[in-house]
Amino acid sequence: MAQPSGRGAEVKLAFERAQHLRHGINASMWFAQSANDYTAARTDKYIDAADIQLMAKLGFDHVRLSIDPEPLTRGPVSADGLNAEFLGRLDRAVDEMLAQGLAVIVDVHPEEPYKFRLRTGTDGVARFEAMWRALAAHYATRDAIHNHGMIFFEVMNEPEVEDDFRWAGIEAQTIAVIRAAAPENTILAVGAHWDSLQDMLALTPFADGNIIYNFHFYEPYEFTHQGAGWSTGWWRYTRGVPYPANDMDTAAMAHVLQEIPGTSSGAADRLELERYFLNDWNARHIRLLLDAAAAWGKANGVPVVCDEFGAFREHSEPSARARWIHDVRVALEADGMGWTMWDYRGNFGVVTKAEGAAAVPDSSVVSALGLGSR
Repeated sequence: MAQPSGRGAEVKLAFERAQHLRHGINASMWFAQSANDYTAARTDKYIDAADIQLMAKLGFDHVRLSIDPEPLTRGPVSADGLNAEFLGRLDRAVDEMLAQGLAVIVDVHPEEPYKFRLRTGTDGVARFEAMWRALAAHYATRDAIHNHGMIFFEVMNEPEVEDDFRWAGIEAQTIAVIRAAAPENTILAVGAHWDSLQDMLALTPFADGNIIYNFHFYEPYEFTHQGAGWSTGWWRYTRGVPYPANDMDTAAMAHVLQEIPGTSSGAADRLELERYFLNDWNARHIRLLLDAAAAWGKANGVPVVCDEFGAFREHSEPSARARWIHDVRVALEADGMGWTMWDYRGNFGVVTKAEGAAAVPDSSVVSALGLGSR
């Protein structure tokens, strides 16, 4: 039988490589989301070699490594435009992950000002492409030395570009830049806006076949982001939102709604939360949504993964959070899609880690992820 060639061979390789991304974890708040402190004093301790070993021991097969491009390209820089000291710390992290048999998604994860420059002018796009040209070349070389095919390149986390056509153009250009620097590595493409399920469904697959398509899943936000203080509106007020939920659970509904203030904005928040109960959020509802992602991948003949899903743990009831994680994980696996939980030790985490102490896994979350049975 003749082997596929051209784009067919590239797509086949992408499907094969996707098998390295079946059940992973996000290493967040480490080399990204911490703009006030990227010093070695913090990054060397926040996640260390023992944590990476624990990730492998728990049964994860890959790590999504979030990288803020600002410290990566801040002077002093080498001839390639990258900060050698910061890159060296990233290299040590990647090397330890590869040594533990973990695949690595190199995720460019900028803050809002960087994204603003990208979506509003040409200079930001040129800087972005130059950064990727150097970063892809660097890790393509490292991938070939260590274990070929285990380092993946994700174009950008949640671009927040409102113009879908502009993002499609930027992403196509960036994919070409990455491919020129890293001919063999598999790329993860993302949708515009927040890289939601709907954003991925709006994508037109690229000509390059060695691409995995990615989306993030946090539905329903009323549950997964309850009590999240970094936003406004109902996120701040909600506590103990149940999952599963339906409008027959009047006591739970009353408990949640009592926290909403009696203001004009509160009226809108109240309606939002009432809709949560009316929408019957359960495993079947989640499965129907995720089936759409799998159907899109099948229709386009491309591999699909979900490299962020999770629930804020500070104000959710632990058993409800574990149930939601379980239901999403089971639905993704039933549809043949790999997943990457958000996150390792942050406020959506699978472990807790006190200063100077070893990380302690949350057994209910580990079980919900099905890791103990693998």
